Amino acid sequence: MKILLVEDDDRIAKPLAEDLRHQQYIVDLAADGELGWDYTQTTDYDLILLDLMLPRLNGISLCQRLRSSGYGGFVLMLTAKDTLTDKVIGLDAGADDYLIKPFELEELTARIRALWRRPRQLQPTIIHHGNLQLNPTLHHVHYGQHLLELTPKEYLLLEHLLCHPGQVFTRSMLLDKLWELDRTSSEGAVKTHICNLRCKLREAGCSDNLIKTIYGVGYRLNACKK
Repeated sequence: MKILLVEDDDRIAKPLAEDLRHQQYIVDLAADGELGWDYTQTTDYDLILLDLMLPRLNGISLCQRLRSSGYGGFVLMLTAKDTLTDKVIGLDAGADDYLIKPFELEELTARIRALWRRPRQLQPTIIHHGNLQLNPTLHHVHYGQHLLELTPKEYLLLEHLLCHPGQVFTRSMLLDKLWELDRTSSEGAVKTHICNLRCKLREAGCSDNLIKTIYGVGYRLNACKK
């Protein structure tokens, strides 16, 4: 999942972003509402963690602008304001949930998981693709009885491909989706991780052709052969 955290207090934003990254989320940081808006115009985010009181553009106005522009991802507001009126205003602006500061990381991540499940009930808890099984809750990947030892980035690449079987992704698309904007990475990094992922799948007995290279375009997931 790719998350945008819009929070102007570094004492909150940086530790929170690192905690979320340790849980294998991709996290970008924006320190004000206008910068948050700019980020959403260049990158597709699954979830936006949005502070209510922000410089340049407040959280309510940003949320309204996002919804008016057609943003269909999740918005979870983070604020010290805990009155019923503030909650109603936030939800009416288009937020999906509302969390009062200070909060425990465990509660935030539980809210994130709950939001991620909400409209996606058609997606199974365990993703199956032939003999390949991916458990998003445990971050485990099995091919038959073999547990694959994947790096966080290899796991995210495989999960993304499994969630979009048959769809072709360019290296640029994968870079935008699975890497943070403020991290220096190139399309060569995508190629390297795909190569390593293929090797681990092959060692587990999976077909060499599972992740297909579409020359001059990118990659797609093929049917998994025994």
